Amino acid sequence: MFKPSLPLILASKSPRRQELIKLMGLEVEVLLKDVDESYPEGLSPAEIASYISAKKAEAFQTEAQTHVVITADTIVAFEGEIMGKPADAADAKAVLEKLSGKSHQVYTGVSLAYQDRIKTFYDLTEVTFRELTAEEIAHYITVYRPFDKAGSYGIQDWLGSIAIVQIIGSYPNVMGLPTEKLYKELSEFLA
Repeated sequence: MFKPSLPLILASKSPRRQELIKLMGLEVEVLLKDVDESYPEGLSPAEIASYISAKKAEAFQTEAQTHVVITADTIVAFEGEIMGKPADAADAKAVLEKLSGKSHQVYTGVSLAYQDRIKTFYDLTEVTFRELTAEEIAHYITVYRPFDKAGSYGIQDWLGSIAIVQIIGSYPNVMGLPTEKLYKELSEFLA
């Protein structure tokens, strides 16, 4: 079993990422910084998630002198369009109507930073929703308020339980952290 020889920082306010790291048996310090999440035009969804993750890691150069810093960014894409965090209920409704009855892709870019090294990788999961009714979408938005979630939903909550008919790839990746890939990459990074 892999045990990191250096202290770890998880640079994420996501409670889901923090929970997944704990499930992996890793002890981390959570540290946050505001980072501009803009990216150049013309990047693919995988490139966007990786670019933003690496940008977040670069903001922790000082901390990376003594700690391994883990950063991540999750992107939801549908037919080539990025489905970011919804601005409001109307935006969330429009996104969920697009995803209803169709497949979309979830990309999570992850970066590991230590001293002068940054290693970035990503994972891809395809998620298929059944057709959602207008009432289900309205209930979900009103009760679960998915305004902090890319793609306007959380796979670990009610909508994930009642609407997903197929997942191809990593389930934790859709929650925001591809744990299997992170475990492998982290053990190689610190070898």
